[in-house]
Amino acid sequence: MIISGGISKERLISLDTGNQVAEELSKNGYKVKIVEPNYKLINVIKFFKPEVIFNALHGQFGEDGYIQTILETTGIPYTHSGVIPSAIAMDKDLSKKIFLQNGINTPKYITYSFNLQNTILLKIIEKKLKFPVVIKPINEGSSVNVFICTKKNVLKKINSLKNYNKIILEEFIPGREIQAAIIGTKKLGAIELKPKRKFYDYEAKYNSKAKTKHIIPVDLKKKDYNRLMNLAFKAHQLIGCKGVTRSDFKFYKKKFYLLEINTQPGMTSLSLVPEIAAYKGISFINLIELILKDAKSKK
Repeated sequence: MIISGGISKERLISLDTGNQVAEELSKNGYKVKIVEPNYKLINVIKFFKPEVIFNALHGQFGEDGYIQTILETTGIPYTHSGVIPSAIAMDKDLSKKIFLQNGINTPKYITYSFNLQNTILLKIIEKKLKFPVVIKPINEGSSVNVFICTKKNVLKKINSLKNYNKIILEEFIPGREIQAAIIGTKKLGAIELKPKRKFYDYEAKYNSKAKTKHIIPVDLKKKDYNRLMNLAFKAHQLIGCKGVTRSDFKFYKKKFYLLEINTQPGMTSLSLVPEIAAYKGISFINLIELILKDAKSKK
């Protein structure tokens, strides 16, 4: 059974992931049922009694521990991380604190709850972060509502995110965008991205017309590559993740900065984990089977 869709801002990406995983499984002899995570979900699961559930949801309610809490009540194995790791990874403030406490570089940041005068906020940003600054929701994925701001437009962009109640303001780190994938206890590999856009935002991730350049293998010295993969694996283990994770890094002045860890990376034709796996000789169906095997091993 595949759960996809949902009500997050990443619904369309989730549907794409679910459909592509279903198509691949079906043509390789698996019986597959795609369902929406609605109020009938538990009844549907009880009726079909799947051997394993592939969680293809992205964003809020799909990878933040919410759906995982519901799935735990069924007793049926499900893919990717469990309740607590999913909740931690989705909370950018909490995950960053864990990174910093364990010696993993992450950009300087502050959280903001729309409780300060504009002049005071600007002074805090200039003192603690400097411009340009990255602003983003504390609990979204796929670079939804992420902006790189100058002093001129930062207040306007911050105000556009008021419906989130709490956001992250983060030091902008220039440099190379490199992403590393882990599956279970295996360091799968890495890929570098060179977006035509200002950064690797939602459009760059999911619109083929954005023409983001994917570079694999990544041009790094062996010791730097090993350091990158060790950091990704460390983050994966620290948070207690299962299945596949993709960690997003910036590489600047010989330092890796971990921006965030994604517990349910996309599995679409433009997604990075399948591309990394393919480079390593792992076909799409084999990758899906590895994820399903990992899910079953949790129970």
